[in-house]
Amino acid sequence: THWSWRPDVLFVLVALGSAYTIGWRRLRKRRARIARPWRLGCYLAGLGTLGLALLSPIDALASLLFSMHMVQHELLILVAPSLLLLADPLPASLWALPRRPRRGVRRLLGRGAPVRQVVRAATWMPVAWAVFVVTLWAWHLPAAYEAALQYEILHDLEHLTFFGSALLFWWPIINPAPRLHGRIPYGFRIVYVLAATFQYAALGFLIAVPERLLYPSYAAAPRLWGLSPLHDQAFGGGIMSEGAMMFLLPLLVLVAQWLNDEERRTRRRESLARKAGEAAR
Repeated sequence: THWSWRPDVLFVLVALGSAYTIGWRRLRKRRARIARPWRLGCYLAGLGTLGLALLSPIDALASLLFSMHMVQHELLILVAPSLLLLADPLPASLWALPRRPRRGVRRLLGRGAPVRQVVRAATWMPVAWAVFVVTLWAWHLPAAYEAALQYEILHDLEHLTFFGSALLFWWPIINPAPRLHGRIPYGFRIVYVLAATFQYAALGFLIAVPERLLYPSYAAAPRLWGLSPLHDQAFGGGIMSEGAMMFLLPLLVLVAQWLNDEERRTRRRESLARKAGEAAR
């Protein structure tokens, strides 16, 4: 087990981290409210999670153990995308650019621009949910999974589509800039996350329970930690099912925000009613 230090991955991570940090510092000097320290922390933690998934021994172990492959996928699907979107990456990254390119990107994402319309359609809740679920299930079909293990380019494509579809999935929940969909009702967002939780857990369960090996490549791999291929598969499916619990955190946040908003509305109505009563006296 070793760190791989792939130049292509390192270049992308360093470039993205540098751009965001430069833009964040410029916005911070302008006292922009968006340039808060916790956002920078989220962004760097998100990039660090990508590095952990793609460069650390986790990546090497993923070719030997199905369970480690599931850990890698959870980092790419559940952890890194949500951290990066919480950082609201577009404004800070844009401010790393010179003025003219920055204006060009803003025009591309301006109201009515074709690029904005494409992104808006891709992050519409039904589309984002469907893309996320289809991508997840399709790559876990034995034929597709085995092909990804055999061919590095397909393995990279698998990781890229997992990460990309997860960005689309989390977008309507976190709603980073550019704000494309307005305020989505809490009930819709809660159902959206719950539905994803159930299908994610179901896929893990279907992988964990079979009495036969779904992915034969692992039978030929050296055995580590005393795990047989079938036990490794069951363990990996269990990791995936338990990983569905990570969806509970955004669910709890959404419920708390909903209750807080309802409480504020109630206080506002009571205040207006009290003022109206006093005025009528």
